[in-house]
Amino acid sequence: MVSDILIEIVTAIGRFLINPLMYIAILFAILLGYSRVKQERKFFNRRIIWGWTELMGQWRYGWLSALLISLVSVGLGLTVPKVFIMILIAISALALLLYFINALSPIYTMGFATLAIWWMYQYNWTFSWWNISLEGVNLLDGSIVTITILAGLCVIAEGMLIRRTAIMVTTPQVEKTKRGMQAIVYRSKNVWVLPIFFVIPGDIIPVDFPYWPQFTLGESTFALVLFPIVIGFSKLTRKELPALQLPKIGRSVLMLGQLILIGGLAAALEPFIGFITLAIGVVIRIIISIFYALQDKTDIYAVAPSSKGAIIAAVLPDSPAEKMGLLAGECIRKVNGQAIFTENDLYEALQLNAAHCRLEVVDRNNEIRLTQHVIYNNDHYRIGLLLAEPRDI
Repeated sequence: MVSDILIEIVTAIGRFLINPLMYIAILFAILLGYSRVKQERKFFNRRIIWGWTELMGQWRYGWLSALLISLVSVGLGLTVPKVFIMILIAISALALLLYFINALSPIYTMGFATLAIWWMYQYNWTFSWWNISLEGVNLLDGSIVTITILAGLCVIAEGMLIRRTAIMVTTPQVEKTKRGMQAIVYRSKNVWVLPIFFVIPGDIIPVDFPYWPQFTLGESTFALVLFPIVIGFSKLTRKELPALQLPKIGRSVLMLGQLILIGGLAAALEPFIGFITLAIGVVIRIIISIFYALQDKTDIYAVAPSSKGAIIAAVLPDSPAEKMGLLAGECIRKVNGQAIFTENDLYEALQLNAAHCRLEVVDRNNEIRLTQHVIYNNDHYRIGLLLAEPRDI
């Protein structure tokens, strides 16, 4: 029995490697990195973040959440029907191909997959193409419970990713305001992949395996599949800095995931609660997106040129500016005792002391602080700062 389960795990990994959704997500991440670097060179004449950051982050940040969800999924035997997996692949792939990044929230993809299965079952509709055959199943036999619990866990993972890692791939852009001036906006586009083990009806693991699974769906044997849950997030921020706004969005989504999880547990007592929970979850997720989008429908910008000094638009990674703790949105009033307002002013002020720079900075709380750094020959000639100033675009 143990050897059969080990073989099934290896087989599940094999199914994962031939899943077309995984390769579509990889190509999409490469495209995101390429288009971002192209925009950075257009506005600032240089790359700000490494071009492969999106691809590396796609797999780096979600693995722990995927592992925890897999342990819950397999440990409790949260069985889902095969048709759910197939429809989930189709919805996620379609969203990627159509560039609908925000449609890749798990509550959307799992919610609409559930709706499609219910519709197929209610109207006795089937779909066949090549060697793929799909037909509806009765979700009230336990599937709606497991799907809702898994959706809640994945939305919790989504909230944690937005809260902690979305800021890592945020890049500035120059935008013309309604008054004809220029200001800085920030775009964050992320697509994460969570490889999660799902339990599906199969022919390997018997139902009488000790204490597993809890939700049998009327089946007698089961199998494992390693499935790539694709989570997407895209946000343009104007009024508030990404470091302040994105954690708020993440907390909101995290709370939504907790509510969905509670609804999934309640569905174990009354399955119809699962349908209600998924429907309400979709609505609340839409409201969260609209609420934060409306906040940025404004002519007020968190970062724009100022007469008070040079406003930092971005800090290059591993630069002297980053080592000094400088942040986007802060205002540099003086460098080596000389007042600055543009990047040319910054360059000229740095030449006053070729080996050392001293900065007077007004931080995000409007408090003044002094910072300094030794300049080395291989350091960026403007110490790794991109400033908000009028540019030709």
